[in-house]
Amino acid sequence: MSRMPLTFRTFAIDVPKLFALTISRGTSGTTRNFFVEVSDGIHTGIGEGAPPTGLPADFCEIAPIVLAPYFEMAQTREPFEVWQAGHRAGVEAVALAALDCALWDLKAKQANQPLYQYLGIPKPTAITTITIGIEPKEVVQERVPFILELTKARALKVKLGSPAGRDHDKEIWSTAREVSAKFNVALRADANGGWTPEESIEMSGWLKARDCELIEQPLVKGDEHLLTDIFPHFELPLFLDESIRNSEDVDKFADRCHGVNLKLMKSGGISDGIKVLQRARHHNLSTMIGSMCETEVGIAQSAALSGWCDYVDLDTHFNHNPEPGAGTEFIDGVVTPRDVPGHGGYILDEYRPQP
Repeated sequence: MSRMPLTFRTFAIDVPKLFALTISRGTSGTTRNFFVEVSDGIHTGIGEGAPPTGLPADFCEIAPIVLAPYFEMAQTREPFEVWQAGHRAGVEAVALAALDCALWDLKAKQANQPLYQYLGIPKPTAITTITIGIEPKEVVQERVPFILELTKARALKVKLGSPAGRDHDKEIWSTAREVSAKFNVALRADANGGWTPEESIEMSGWLKARDCELIEQPLVKGDEHLLTDIFPHFELPLFLDESIRNSEDVDKFADRCHGVNLKLMKSGGISDGIKVLQRARHHNLSTMIGSMCETEVGIAQSAALSGWCDYVDLDTHFNHNPEPGAGTEFIDGVVTPRDVPGHGGYILDEYRPQP
């Protein structure tokens, strides 16, 4: 019996944040996220793309047109082959991620296995961070206890790289450290490329003395050549985030960092996300998996890979109001994939656009 042809559907959802998130590059309050569904007539896979700032406002309307040739290719090709063709053609990674993750979700559902199991990855054990953005001291004092109490998270990420300067960074960190003390959480920092080389070295020592576990992306993307100067003097584990878009970048910068942060929105999905983690291990680097502004659908597709990661930063769904998705469990601080076929993520009916 011949296989039923795959059918595709795309849609977009506006996702407002509970708290607007400010990082070194700006502030975001609502995102418009892109979804791909693929069906074989029995099973339906879903994937999400959460566009970063800088993409055209009509990205979610353009993406289906750009992806159309790859919908056709997916009829006869494996997900990695489809990803590879799109990557070589320069398809925006976020659009490719939505398609790639939908295809992997479908394959796992066809096999009647959880996606993490289908990929041969263990369930995660690493706790996830919850994030506080760059805010005034008074906001940090109120918000950190609120979000830690709300989420029951066991790790806190503090966004640094404030345009107001390093004194503001130090004030944010000191305040967050003080008000989070009673929760006994791990503390991590993310500069989002907001520091100079000199500031990076100085802040690594300052933060090390104040309970920081690691620092992400001290220098702006594009200044990776300067990492060779600061890396020998850096006093904490240095993770690259924005500098690592795909597996090719891991090989480029493995000699100037301690770890890399995989985001499926940058790698273009699971197909190359797996390779990012494999290349990191090849270079004896630590691994982290993070999120941009994904709903719980996107969190679920990333959680399927998180069992291979030393650190986890899958928290964006905690900061949505309302959260339109579901599909993971939060167990003792660990974002955990469910034992259902596929990655487990789905859009709640009340937020799902009609066909």
